[in-house]
Amino acid sequence: MLFFLRYYVLKLSNELKSEENKMEFGHLFEALMLVCFGFSWPLNVIKAYKARTAKGTSLAFIFLIITGYIAGITAKFINHQLNYVLAVYFLNLAIVMMNVLVYIRNKGLDKKAAAKKQIQILNTAKVANDLTQEENMNYTYSLDEFINPKGQKNREEKNAVILLGNGLDQKIPAQSLGKEFKFNFHIYNKSCEKLSFENVNEYFEQTIAPLAPEGIIIHLGENDINLCVNNSELFDTNYLKLIKQIKDCNKKCRIALISVANPQNNKTVNQVNRHIKAIADSENCSFVNLDNVHLWNPAATKAAVEFAHSMGLNTRKPLSDVAEILYSYEYKVLAEDSATINMVG
Repeated sequence: MLFFLRYYVLKLSNELKSEENKMEFGHLFEALMLVCFGFSWPLNVIKAYKARTAKGTSLAFIFLIITGYIAGITAKFINHQLNYVLAVYFLNLAIVMMNVLVYIRNKGLDKKAAAKKQIQILNTAKVANDLTQEENMNYTYSLDEFINPKGQKNREEKNAVILLGNGLDQKIPAQSLGKEFKFNFHIYNKSCEKLSFENVNEYFEQTIAPLAPEGIIIHLGENDINLCVNNSELFDTNYLKLIKQIKDCNKKCRIALISVANPQNNKTVNQVNRHIKAIADSENCSFVNLDNVHLWNPAATKAAVEFAHSMGLNTRKPLSDVAEILYSYEYKVLAEDSATINMVG
């Protein structure tokens, strides 16, 4: 009897040792799998760091891997398997987290590169405009002829898009930007520094109406802020009168209203812009808020236009997109130049 008892105890002990050996081998192969993954992740981190771009990297995929490692670590704690395999899990998790940090760094570098490219595009348009103006100069003209060249109106096409603004707007090289961004229509800058609601109707009748424009981008209000504050009803009436004048000239004319620039978040200017927005809504006009100018990306717009051209698409660009291109140039090139001149002066 004692012999059989010893036999069964010995057999049971051997089976337990066998199970322990199997479990140990299981842990070993699990650790080997994790080590193989662990070697690939540092290489991925180094590659991403040297690439200096987040393009081609999927943040969702990285988080999926992190979730998998966290699930594995949780399983180890639940099964009380606190061994060397758990340490390998933590090591791999730390390396994958480094991928997240490199991704954030590369994303920042991508934004800086995009902003730099955007400024280069706008500066290219500015240089092209300067060269065009220089090439078109005819020094045989008198000063009066140079300011008002004979036959200039004959060279301007009808059914174009007109920029009607004031102040710094008159320096926007609309035609050069139109060529740079492949506008499939003519665009002319008819802005005037002192333009306000006191003189805009007469100015429109003499300068713009003969061109029968199919689209007008209006940027007024900067010289009429006091009018809006003192008599907002008259401000609205004058603005509506201008829109009616435009529609009488061409009832299908597209119209976009631009807000008054307000980088200091002035309450008075905000009031003016609320009126302009309400007028745009009531007259079914596009409204473009210059407070968002820092978010606009002409480089991306240009890429989209080039893609559309490559696909054979030739749709007419919305006035809001045109306005974003024009005023990105004004506030990222002209405004910076103006600030530099003021600092030097």
